[in-house]
Amino acid sequence: MDGSSSSITQGRLLIGVDGCRRGWVAAVASVERPDQLLCIEVHDHIDPLLEAIGAGTCAVMAIDMPMGLTASGPRRCDIETRARLGSRASSVFATPPRPLLRCSDHAEAVALGRSIDGRGISIQAFNLIPKIAQIDDALGPNPDPALLERLVEAHPESAFAELAGRPLATRKRTAEGRRDRLRLLDSVFTDGTDLLRTRHRGAAVDDVLDAAILVRTARRILDGTAAILGGELDERGIPMRVAI
Repeated sequence: MDGSSSSITQGRLLIGVDGCRRGWVAAVASVERPDQLLCIEVHDHIDPLLEAIGAGTCAVMAIDMPMGLTASGPRRCDIETRARLGSRASSVFATPPRPLLRCSDHAEAVALGRSIDGRGISIQAFNLIPKIAQIDDALGPNPDPALLERLVEAHPESAFAELAGRPLATRKRTAEGRRDRLRLLDSVFTDGTDLLRTRHRGAAVDDVLDAAILVRTARRILDGTAAILGGELDERGIPMRVAI
């Protein structure tokens, strides 16, 4: 990022990003009108989204995917996020240590994980590895500090819980769960909510809703009102943190 984009307030977009079947789904609003949902985009790869940060058009991108990674053992931010969610703690998967990103199958990852720190890895967490690795590769061994200022890990279920004042009792993939989350999002956005009720090829409805609530998290990060869990730096200097 060049010097003209050094201030976090110079970018004009707030973007929430979630992984989806096709790749990544992004919900977009502006800093000036954070209550207006501008668009929903679905991308095959993370690179076009990171380019929005590099171009200086994105103020904050809140993304539901682990970034800072341990060499072994759990991340404190995951432990703290689970503690906040109570009965919904199972929505936070254990983040694999960085060495597991190169495993080609689940059995190999389980064996390597146990040899590193005595832990295996669930199939759900293993299935996230391609996307975690995609971000890790994009950031590289010497990540740009200006990029890390704007790209922040977040957690949709925690964001919904913060907005509702309690963890949601309903599961996001059920009809009742979608209704509950849409009701909350209707209180966040005064315009553009029709985009949340439209099918977006390659992204499930719950992925779209998760991306949308992270627009609110991006705004909270920009405003300085987000709770930041964890915060230690990994061996590459990437913060191991979750913003809520």
